[in-house]
Amino acid sequence: MQRWRGLEDIPQDWGRSVVTIGSYDGVHRGHQLIIGRAVEHARELGVPAVVVTFDPHPSEVVRPGSHPPLLAPHHRRAELMAELGVDALLILPFTTEFSKLSPAEFVVKVLVDKLHARMVVEGPNFRFGHKAAGNVDFLAELGGTYDYEVDVIDLYVSGEAGGGEPFSSTLTRRLIAEGDVTGAAEILGRPHRVEGVVVRGAQRGRELGFPTANVETLPHTAVPADGVYAGWLHVEGEAMPAAISVGTNPQFDGTERTVEAYAIDRVGLDLYGLHVAVDFLAFVRGQAKFDSIESLLVAMADDVKRCRELVEAARSE
Repeated sequence: MQRWRGLEDIPQDWGRSVVTIGSYDGVHRGHQLIIGRAVEHARELGVPAVVVTFDPHPSEVVRPGSHPPLLAPHHRRAELMAELGVDALLILPFTTEFSKLSPAEFVVKVLVDKLHARMVVEGPNFRFGHKAAGNVDFLAELGGTYDYEVDVIDLYVSGEAGGGEPFSSTLTRRLIAEGDVTGAAEILGRPHRVEGVVVRGAQRGRELGFPTANVETLPHTAVPADGVYAGWLHVEGEAMPAAISVGTNPQFDGTERTVEAYAIDRVGLDLYGLHVAVDFLAFVRGQAKFDSIESLLVAMADDVKRCRELVEAARSE
């Protein structure tokens, strides 16, 4: 899959294409419907499928300080889109100047002049242009002028997550913030993932016999609620069953919120400085402060046992 950063990266000889535009944070199951349909149309028409997205999130430019917690960084979204068959990903730097483009200017500048859209695939609530003034009806109206079609996909998907609410990035963020990583996984179609570099912490886990990888998460990451979780620690292509702790470490009067993963049954790992990923499979218990270190050690041993069982059960499904 080709990856372009800005309109100037698009090849000069780029031909017609099928395009879909959106933040697509998380590339959840609703997003997968739209992107999948764009890929289907592209294959039928014999042209490439292109996803257009933005960096930073438009809300951060329009309303500074309102950046939502991110479900996936751009490189992870790119991986997921490539798996869906997308041929090219265009990440547009979202600036104040860019935000002032009218809907018609956006269509001409991006879809017509650069991507030569043959078809545009969107959800019914798609908005674009200055003050989000453009909608799918206006997009289709301009298609008559600029020779492209518009296919509006109903991305309504629901399940048990959120009590049956329609799947969305907003709902996913809320469930993650509440610690409901099982519900989030239903929406995403996979476990929620947090990434970052392993840094040196207080090393108390090592002293207690449970050495953890202290993951310095990427900016704006959607981190689950404080507590203990079962999941996986991904290191250089290997997925290791893990017991994951999120929180401030109240046992030692900590104040900084951290994500730490203990690779179950692995000895002698040296992960400092490595970029790793942590997948959250299931919530085990909330954060707690124990009466003694001995009580903490008993709880940690129970946590690891429970996490091992949950991961093994997931593998056998």
